[in-house]
Amino acid sequence: MPMKPFFVLSLLLGRTLLAVTVAVLAAIARAMPVDVMPVTAPSGMVVAAHPQAAAIGVEVLKRGGNAIDAAVAISLAVGVAEPYGSGLGGKLMLLYYEAKTKKVFVVDGMDACGSALDPEGYRKLSAEAHSYGYSSVCVPGLAAGLWAAHQNWGVQKWADDVAPAIGLAREGFEILPKSRDMFDEQLAKLRRGDTELARLYLPGGELPAVGARLKNEDLAHTMELLARRGRDGFYRGEVAEKIVAASQRGGGVLTLDDLARYEARITEPVAMDFRGYRLVCAPPPALGPAIFLPVLKALENENLSGGPLRSVMNLDLLGRFWSVADVQGHRLIGDAGASREAMEKFLSPDSIRSLREQASAPVTAKKTVQLDADAPSEILGSTTHWLVADAQGNIVCATQSQSLHFGAGVVAPGTGVVLNDTMSDFTFSDQRNPNFVAPGRRPRSTLSPTIVFRGDRLAFAIGVPGGARITTAMLQVLLDRLAFGRPLAEAIGDTRVHFVASTAQTKVVSFEAETSLPAELGEGLRARGWKVTLPEEPGRGRHFGGINAIELNADGSWTGYADPRRTNLAIGY
Repeated sequence: MPMKPFFVLSLLLGRTLLAVTVAVLAAIARAMPVDVMPVTAPSGMVVAAHPQAAAIGVEVLKRGGNAIDAAVAISLAVGVAEPYGSGLGGKLMLLYYEAKTKKVFVVDGMDACGSALDPEGYRKLSAEAHSYGYSSVCVPGLAAGLWAAHQNWGVQKWADDVAPAIGLAREGFEILPKSRDMFDEQLAKLRRGDTELARLYLPGGELPAVGARLKNEDLAHTMELLARRGRDGFYRGEVAEKIVAASQRGGGVLTLDDLARYEARITEPVAMDFRGYRLVCAPPPALGPAIFLPVLKALENENLSGGPLRSVMNLDLLGRFWSVADVQGHRLIGDAGASREAMEKFLSPDSIRSLREQASAPVTAKKTVQLDADAPSEILGSTTHWLVADAQGNIVCATQSQSLHFGAGVVAPGTGVVLNDTMSDFTFSDQRNPNFVAPGRRPRSTLSPTIVFRGDRLAFAIGVPGGARITTAMLQVLLDRLAFGRPLAEAIGDTRVHFVASTAQTKVVSFEAETSLPAELGEGLRARGWKVTLPEEPGRGRHFGGINAIELNADGSWTGYADPRRTNLAIGY
């Protein structure tokens, strides 16, 4: 029977938080702009973007499911409770560490372009058509990704793993204060014209109140079909027919054959050594690791100035290295066989040496290199990252997304599924780019789930939402933890920074940070040629995403880190 999510949440918040009181109340070494409170538990840990989804994941573990079983339940529950960020209408990139074999597997459930697309005709559409409405919708990959993961490694019945999310959709998820912020930010899209989207998420035509519970009976029915028929419950039959019919009415290119033929890929991660650690990351078409891994490698033997990462000298150095790697990553990475080879070459000693040489000039003297202005979701993307670890030592580290907030702003009638606008992630201006729009191709994305090892022992897993800001968030937290030796709670909670490359609209390479950035750092960076902006106060989480992580302790217990910049929660047992 489906679990009652509200009962589960209250039960777990009683038992679990009592069991980890010492960890929750432990003081962080020094005051941080954002307080990240570690939660430690002996057997299993979940860190997810909504408390109800986290509670559901822990309950699956306690009932005998492994990390993959809990992953299915968490992913679907997050899609219910964060409809603006991810769900069945979007994509998934999942890393699975199997403790008994000590191997990491990748499940690529990235969205795919429809086979009927005319690339030349599509390129001529407006930028708005690339990011809004059915013309921007790709074949969703998340359901197939979860199915593939479960078929390979799950131990419970598929239907049992799907059941909790069905209950959550039917009974309703709770609107939290930051959930309402996300709704409010996209109020224009919610009111724009799609009646199904407005019916589900603007009850009575208004933003839902904090504490309200939003139900989605259509989504519950869709997941019931998924539970009964596996992947075919989504990609064939009633649900697929409704999605395709809506696509064709709305000017999209999806066909029944596109959905029926879609398969998730089980593939190999990319990996890189850094100062005694091994970082294992999502491969192309994931773009994020192709940017932050080369920067880390280039900095591996760099004599970073004494003191914290956030000094004028270090931030200037980091920004110059990032600016070069960002341009290279956008040129090299896409859904093409050559992209993995190109990424591996990018990490070679010769390429790292070239990166260092190109980054040696001050920012004011660097030649401006414009990035594609084709992909608004890379700047404004709404995504979610979650993790789960089980008593056997397995861990899942996954990022899922619909690209922009509320995806394409459409819900196929009768499905309850918010559909992605992943077509906006393609490149439209350069036919030689491996991310150029093409039928069947999967657009690249900055998704960056990462697992870190020390020797042959798992150390921690980490990831973050936030579009283009994913790469810089990962870079600074990994540097703080691996190069400066800071605890993860401090690395996550300190002032978040980001470097903004030039586009067609601006020729200036700029630096962004939370308002907790010390004034002297801002002035020092301006003196070195950076345009400095402070777009939001620390912890607000609209601009900078919430980093989630799970760490394996020496005694075999797990510690979860939930970044309060978003609605994240860590629960263990």
